[in-house]
Amino acid sequence: MAKKNERVVETRLGRMSLPEDRVLTFPRGLIGFMGHREFTLIQVREESPFLVLQSLDDPKLGLLVADPYSFMTEYEVVIGDADRRLLGIETREQATLLVTVTIPQGMPERTTLNLSGPIVLNNEARIGLQIPQTDSRYPAHYTPGMVPTRK
Repeated sequence: MAKKNERVVETRLGRMSLPEDRVLTFPRGLIGFMGHREFTLIQVREESPFLVLQSLDDPKLGLLVADPYSFMTEYEVVIGDADRRLLGIETREQATLLVTVTIPQGMPERTTLNLSGPIVLNNEARIGLQIPQTDSRYPAHYTPGMVPTRK
């Protein structure tokens, strides 16, 4: 049974009680999932760099995400003024940056990061946006260890 200010949610990792302060609101949804607005982040394992961005509306919808700087040192995300205002951030330091991750079953060496559609979170306000990037040096399927090309 959920305590006050908590909700019980079904996730890809099982049923869990979630404090309200762990709910992230995505006012525009995510690309391909525009109807889903509430998510939470679930740590996969303590030592793992991966998290699940779990929809609170659909227990089957959970996206594997990670901090891109765990895999690469140079990655610049452009956040426009309108997105910055919607997120309620003034500096990059106020935000957490995540990218979606694909790990083909049985082939972890083919893991890819989607650098063209980063997810930016204001952890204090618990608001998130997926902000497509137009810089072609950051592909949708970046393999860690690969050097992004500068054009």
